[in-house]
Amino acid sequence: MPDLIAFLTDYGTRDGFAAVCHGVAATRAPAARVLDVTHDVPPQDVRHGSVVLARVARHLPPAVYVAVVDPGVGTARRGLALRAGTSMLVGPDNGLLPPAADVLGGVTDAYALTNPALWLPEVERTFHGRDVFMPVGAFLAGGGPLGEVGDQVDAGSLVRLPAPARTRTAASLTAEVTYVDHYGNVQVAGDEADLALLADWAVQGWVDVVAAAPVRTVQTGEAAGAGQAGEPGGVRDRARVGRAFGDVPAGELLAYLDSDRRLALAVNEGSAAARLRVRGGSLVTVAAPAGG
Repeated sequence: MPDLIAFLTDYGTRDGFAAVCHGVAATRAPAARVLDVTHDVPPQDVRHGSVVLARVARHLPPAVYVAVVDPGVGTARRGLALRAGTSMLVGPDNGLLPPAADVLGGVTDAYALTNPALWLPEVERTFHGRDVFMPVGAFLAGGGPLGEVGDQVDAGSLVRLPAPARTRTAASLTAEVTYVDHYGNVQVAGDEADLALLADWAVQGWVDVVAAAPVRTVQTGEAAGAGQAGEPGGVRDRARVGRAFGDVPAGELLAYLDSDRRLALAVNEGSAAARLRVRGGSLVTVAAPAGG
């Protein structure tokens, strides 16, 4: 049974919410180790949290993942505990957990958190990370059997985030922004094969880039209209196709394959997200230069 709790939230570190959950873990499972994956997921951004969780899951030893990015806290959404490979995942049923579970080998057992005996004695509707998810995670990390957390559910019933938007033509790729990192590097729904196509389309190494308004809300992946504050308004640019940030001069835009082996855009010594005015859910089109 894993005794490592890998803890991810959108709580930040200013308000002590993550520390409170650490206290619950230390009380319920004093021998367990807690690794803070991050508490800097943008508030309510489930897709961002799912990308980080899946990225980390590729490199950790067996663990109990407690992940809380939970816009639906206190509603009828389920809490879950999943087995995937030699690890377990605990969190809300809102699409946050399945990508990491897939990386870990796929869900083999899924349970709804319906056993209140494992929760804190008083459960607040706005803090299930403290009152439900971390107590259950600590129970599992302390050697408790997964089957005691509640009722078994069909793994096929788990909520999954919508597939990122992606359209390819003979000379263009329009893809949804799936992740923006600390540096402002912009990951989109594309892979190594798409980067190779960009290289084919490039004229003297450059491709055209057009950013458009977000197509989804960051919280749930539901359709979102244009006109919200901070949304892009048809930013046009060009990017050099390369492999490393230094392939372009400082301040220039680069199309490359990032460390997750996903298609991405970066500005050498700058922020592609700020330059293109994009965020998670935005659409970016990369194409052969007009007239090229």
